Amino acid sequence: MSSKFAFEIKQSAENGLARVGTISTPHGDIQTPAFIPVGTKATVKSVLPEAMKELGSQALLANAYHLYLQPGPDLLDEAGGLAKFMNWNGPTFTDSGGFQVLSLGVGFKKVLAMDAKTFRSDQVIAGNKERLAHVDDDGVTFKSHLDGSMHRFTAEISMQIQHKIGADIIFAFDECTTLHNTRPYQELAMERTYDWAIRCLDEHKRLTEQRSDKPYQALFGVIQGAQYEDLRKKAAADLGTMSSSGIEFDGFGIGGALDKDSLGTIVGWVNSTLPQDKPKHLLGIGAPEDLFVGVENGVDTFDCVLASRIARSGAVYTSTGRINIANAPYIRDFGPIDENCDCYTCKNFTRAYLCHLFRGKEMLAATLATIHNERYIVGLVDRMRQALLDGDFKEMKEEFLGRYTHRSGQSRD
Repeated sequence: MSSKFAFEIKQSAENGLARVGTISTPHGDIQTPAFIPVGTKATVKSVLPEAMKELGSQALLANAYHLYLQPGPDLLDEAGGLAKFMNWNGPTFTDSGGFQVLSLGVGFKKVLAMDAKTFRSDQVIAGNKERLAHVDDDGVTFKSHLDGSMHRFTAEISMQIQHKIGADIIFAFDECTTLHNTRPYQELAMERTYDWAIRCLDEHKRLTEQRSDKPYQALFGVIQGAQYEDLRKKAAADLGTMSSSGIEFDGFGIGGALDKDSLGTIVGWVNSTLPQDKPKHLLGIGAPEDLFVGVENGVDTFDCVLASRIARSGAVYTSTGRINIANAPYIRDFGPIDENCDCYTCKNFTRAYLCHLFRGKEMLAATLATIHNERYIVGLVDRMRQALLDGDFKEMKEEFLGRYTHRSGQSRD
């Protein structure tokens, strides 16, 4: 195990922002671009850690908010950190909890795909939902979705929680907004995120020195600014050059609710402004068509719960699009989910068997479908990386999207 964090660019596209690189962490390397599956509560639901390694996952991302509530950061620290606790022999990420603050605040919870062209309101909230989080300049007060108890997150508390959880890559605490918020509120949230970013650097430095016996944790700043070009570029310029307590951010996350129609444009604004020698992570994006957009605009790593979440309801990826394996056409279909897939599920089971499992509400259904979906997405980004190395990424993208007919929505946990 190396003791330091590093990022090396191995190859850059002649035209555009796409690149191939290596992120080095104390728990191993990540070849980029890479998709990072989400294990929200220190587990990818229904799948063993060994299976995630076998299907090609290089790292896993867990959620600071959920792990804070259960089992608690002190327990994870005592257990030796996230990776050891979940028996994952590889790098780990934790997000800051900023997205959960947003989803609790507006009541949308798990899914936040919005149209930026509709209404504007700073009091937006989902129908029949209770506002569980309230933001102020210092931090966020929120009610636990588990038992209704009240809690407080600040920049310092988020850093303390994530240091105890012990992931290799952690994120600065930010205020994530919706696309329905007004521009004045987006500006206010950006100012808060800027102030919180400085405080995160200061607390990160203090904790790193205090916990010098622990492996180094890389801190990524989070870029907000919604759909506004000037705000996104300002946030990227501000955090990209930010230094406090003698340290800078090790990398950057691109956050906030994103209008899918403008995804490439927004990511391009950010990544053309940020330092090119540091890794960029696109938070919460995982639909196949969006991964291509991210890679060609300079994204190094992605995370999203979409692949595992839809798997549990029977939606699986194929070379020609997404299908629901529990539907009638697959009752007597004795082929694999996808003939081009090399996953454990496709090698050993038929569509007919998966259809039977889902119709019979068997637990194995979720396991086999999740293995397939995660392998499909991890493998897709792996193929993009190889295509960049081979110089035929454009051709690969055109060939894939020419066959892939389903256009899925984005999802975040």
